[in-house]
Amino acid sequence: MEFRPCIDIHNGKVKQIVGGSLRDAGNEAQENFVSEQDAAFYADLYKKEGIRGGHIILLNAKDSEYYEATKQQAMLALSAYPKGLQVGGGITDRNAAQFLDAGASHVIVTSYVFCDGRIQFDRLEQLRREVGKEHLVLDLSCRKKEDSYFIVTDRWQKFTEEKVDTEILDCLSGYCDEFLVHAVDVEGKSGGIEEELAVLLGSWGKIPVTYAGGVGSFADLDRLGVLGRDRLNVTIGSALDLFGGPMEYEKVLAYMREHKEPSKREIDRGKTGGIKI
Repeated sequence: MEFRPCIDIHNGKVKQIVGGSLRDAGNEAQENFVSEQDAAFYADLYKKEGIRGGHIILLNAKDSEYYEATKQQAMLALSAYPKGLQVGGGITDRNAAQFLDAGASHVIVTSYVFCDGRIQFDRLEQLRREVGKEHLVLDLSCRKKEDSYFIVTDRWQKFTEEKVDTEILDCLSGYCDEFLVHAVDVEGKSGGIEEELAVLLGSWGKIPVTYAGGVGSFADLDRLGVLGRDRLNVTIGSALDLFGGPMEYEKVLAYMREHKEPSKREIDRGKTGGIKI
């Protein structure tokens, strides 16, 4: 397990929000934290610790009056930590190179590829040609509907027809370097992880996967390690003290140093709450 930090930017400010509350109309979101620091401040913190693979997410639509301010903050962060951070939010084949040239190690893509509710393989192929598989992260952020997790787009507001399952992971892994998966229903709530999703992602384990959503304590990290078979990287947002939460950044780093390599512990089925692994 590795710590993959975040810099979420909305209306030109670094924020933590409740994921399911984001609305393009009125540029609205339920805020957990609004930083007085700019995005470069957080990028510099991560750089000093040598933490790579964190993600910057632009949370405004391109037609928002705040988009340029949000993009400017992202560019400041990329400049502060060249090749150390990934960036997502409105990425297409036309602007991906701009962000890579600005210092992003990878671009993160959802809506451009999952357009009109389905995977658009022509767009995916074009992106792979433009940036290279080694610079592409596919964001499979999802929400639960009935008994399945469906990929959501447009800042998590629209359901697609694509389920997150091992079949789609196998299908898409040939196009990208990593997956990023926000469990949107618990994102920003710090009330515990989406356990069934963690089991699903951890059962696969063929390329790196970063799980984000719901982590609010070190017990949640332990739980993610067990259910995810120590295969998942993790993002902590609202619960981190950098963003006003209770989990101390330094203690998180110490925890991650202890858990960076896959442990040899056997999964105790008694701890999985009856979920089959």
